[in-house]
Amino acid sequence: MSAKAYRAAGVDLEAADSMKENIVAFASLTHGPDVLKNGNSFAGLYRLSGYKKPVLISSTDGVGTKLKIASFLGHYESIGVDLVNLNVNDIITCGGKPLFFLDYISVGVLDPQVIEPLLRGMAWACRDSGTALIGGETAQAPGMYMGKNFDLAGTIVGVVEESDIIGNTNVVNGDVLLGLPSSGLHTNGYSLVRKVFDIDRNPKVLYERRDGLGHTLGEELLNTHRCYYRELASHYSRIKAIAHISGGGLIDNLPRVLPEGLACVVNLDTWEPSPIFSLIQSTGSVDSSEMYRVFNMGIGMVLIAEFRQAALLQKEIPDAIVIGQVIEQKDEKRVILNRV
Repeated sequence: MSAKAYRAAGVDLEAADSMKENIVAFASLTHGPDVLKNGNSFAGLYRLSGYKKPVLISSTDGVGTKLKIASFLGHYESIGVDLVNLNVNDIITCGGKPLFFLDYISVGVLDPQVIEPLLRGMAWACRDSGTALIGGETAQAPGMYMGKNFDLAGTIVGVVEESDIIGNTNVVNGDVLLGLPSSGLHTNGYSLVRKVFDIDRNPKVLYERRDGLGHTLGEELLNTHRCYYRELASHYSRIKAIAHISGGGLIDNLPRVLPEGLACVVNLDTWEPSPIFSLIQSTGSVDSSEMYRVFNMGIGMVLIAEFRQAALLQKEIPDAIVIGQVIEQKDEKRVILNRV
């Protein structure tokens, strides 16, 4: 099949070749001396050094239907940032240092105005967390996606000294829960958000200003997923467990870092969720229990630490707040949401 015939089938090889130079340029901005170049473009090479017993940590995830919001608004940099940050946050939970990141983008039509902003956002986020954007794949899949729809996923690899892995074995009754604020919805709950605001049928609602937001609904929904690596990396030794509050909210994610026989009490009066959450709840008549099951509700990361270490962490991390404590489990509940 000739290149002309392949283009007629929906795959433009020449456009892909012309885009590769920009992709290489974005990626090279994130490379340090540990990224090796040997002329092989099929795989990325990374030199691992400085560890006695290194343990590799990996995670793969995507941004879900937040992609649709970006597509409606034609803004893609923030989605690239999201993709990197949410994966970095996942390996933070083990006390890891991010090493390198790979992306996979699958499109129906290869559009530089989509791909280049995405990669630019990934490069920004990778540089911010000291992660090398070492490779990836941009696949043309005509017939799989309608219009400008596409999908993407990211994979991160990090490392931790075996003796420094953060798990949950040291968590005990009386330990303190410290919450770190989120920057909004992050990347979870967007299917419900789209339904609540009827966005798919009426995308113009994204340009509306809503009480309490200070900007348009679309701008709020594209707030980037906050990365916590820079703040936490120097404090790993003080932390017993870390939970990334992603899909499932506090209710589903906190039990993942609690040993058997323990639960936790979360005092909901210790922080005020940003206005977007109350707007979603009131507009969609969503009950509180579901809100806390779907969204992070203003807390993007929870640290578990001994009381004295928690106090030190608060001094070093200005926006860390005490939101509850670990208790002995008395029934089937692992997370108890309380108000005074």
